[in-house]
Amino acid sequence: MPEVIINGPAGRLEGRYHQNDNPKSPVILLLHPHPLYGGTMNNKVVYSLYRRFVENGFSVLRINFRGVGKSQGKFDNGAGELLDATAAVNWLHDQNMEASEYWIAGFSFGAWIALQTVMRRPELENYILVAPPASKYDFNFIVPCTSAGLVIQGGKDEITKESDSAKLAEKLAARDGADVIYQAIHGADHFFKDHLKEFEEVVDKHIKHRLVVDSTKVRKVKRDRRRRRKKKNISEVKPERNHFPVKSLAAFEA
Repeated sequence: MPEVIINGPAGRLEGRYHQNDNPKSPVILLLHPHPLYGGTMNNKVVYSLYRRFVENGFSVLRINFRGVGKSQGKFDNGAGELLDATAAVNWLHDQNMEASEYWIAGFSFGAWIALQTVMRRPELENYILVAPPASKYDFNFIVPCTSAGLVIQGGKDEITKESDSAKLAEKLAARDGADVIYQAIHGADHFFKDHLKEFEEVVDKHIKHRLVVDSTKVRKVKRDRRRRRKKKNISEVKPERNHFPVKSLAAFEA
């Protein structure tokens, strides 16, 4: 798990990166919770995601947003952090030009940034949102999209309410053909204390399911388009979208 330094818009971005030996392995970027409330890439939930993806054959990058750890800059209320995520996605492209697919996942504040990134980067075909702060931040940027998603929420989360996350999942799924799964883990708080095993099982089941599904479909995002991404700025990348009915993994419902 070597340390990597990425050239970010506010200076260097600190990361930890696992490179899978297979150059065609899928790739994921992991984003941590709120920087002003102790959020770092070493958060237990983020690290749990990291382990699950490494064990499922991914190349995995987790970064510290600007102003956290060795990353330069200062907290920018989301705008700068979105640019940090974009720089990290670009770096992953450069390291993995033959990757089979690209994913992104975020926890809490990181989920908000992750979903915004999905709306701007059509090559991100899968996303995982953990405890998305649906009542604390503006999610009106959501547009129809073809990316498949998993929304995971603690049933006793006092920071991001289960009912708000459920409504967000419904909004993401309100498009014909959408493939969005919503999973509430009964009894779990915001950090899934005493429920990390259940959390990891939900994530692991979803990863394995999506890898099977994705292996059978025709890619709509051509690799040459991915390689031209540096010629476009964020505002110029038009999302390709088209979403779907909420499904439930009932395994941990009370």
